[in-house]
Amino acid sequence: MLPFNRPALIVVLALVAAIFGLRQWGSSQPEEIRKSRILMDTVVEITVFGSASIPLQESVDAAFKEIERIEALTSFFQEKSDLSRLKGAGSMEVSPETAAIIATGLEVAAASGGAFDMTLGKLKDVWQIEGDHPRLPQPEEIKEALAGSGFGALVLEGGRVVRSSPETSIDLGGIAKGYAIDRAIEVLKKAGVEHAAVNAGGDIRLLGDRRGQPWRIAIQHPRQQNGFLGRLLIQGVALVTSGDYERFFEKDGIRYHHLFDPRTGYPATASQSVTVLADTAVVADALATAAFVLGPQEGIALLKKFPGSEGMIVGADGKPAYTPGFGKLIEWQSN
Repeated sequence: MLPFNRPALIVVLALVAAIFGLRQWGSSQPEEIRKSRILMDTVVEITVFGSASIPLQESVDAAFKEIERIEALTSFFQEKSDLSRLKGAGSMEVSPETAAIIATGLEVAAASGGAFDMTLGKLKDVWQIEGDHPRLPQPEEIKEALAGSGFGALVLEGGRVVRSSPETSIDLGGIAKGYAIDRAIEVLKKAGVEHAAVNAGGDIRLLGDRRGQPWRIAIQHPRQQNGFLGRLLIQGVALVTSGDYERFFEKDGIRYHHLFDPRTGYPATASQSVTVLADTAVVADALATAAFVLGPQEGIALLKKFPGSEGMIVGADGKPAYTPGFGKLIEWQSN
């Protein structure tokens, strides 16, 4: 059995104490609720702040139920999910939400030249990196697993998903979690919550600020388990980090991780980690994967195609490249 590493979350919410402003919160401090659950194969933590007049406990529970609903809709393993029903169909009408997720994915796929690919289901099955028994497949297995994949293998016609081949295996693992986070935030907003964070395994969306101050998010160093590159001071945005240190195994001194290059069928080698900021988690989720595959130069160019998106890409050489806007938001960790 190959050694398998499951380190802590990609991004850690830095719980830095902030002073309440009386004009912001009034004379009393707001109530804080923090809960976590295992959903979508990761730890999901929801933190909310608000006055006693808002049903915070009920709001958090409703947000978790919404994530659970999206998981049931988009999981390949749920019997009645859209993806499960697509297994035996070349063309099928899907729910409006699944169609919206796929439409966003196809937009990022087109902008990235296919670096973001939702048709790598068979490839992930061959590698099993996210399972209990990861393995290094033979070249012929990888070639076979890539059959029916690639840009153009998946088409959305209105509300219908069309697969180019019976071999096309759809996997929404690189985007559905972001959509679920966005939906959870919408549920909280509808309940009257104005300050919250939804963190699903390091994929984060923030609502408002943290007790009158920006949220401070530490960015994991890709080669120092307990280190970080710097801290972002942000509010009201989504943040997603993808790295080759999240889920991987090593064999003969080579690291094999879960972020695949669709062109080769092997783990991408141009980056160590990527952090993306965007208005929504669903867009940040897809962009982070695509930018990781492309590497610093092409990845930064991709981010510039999406207004409101900022990011940093740590290349294979360990050097960070980032958009101008990202550089204004980060406090770098001193050596």
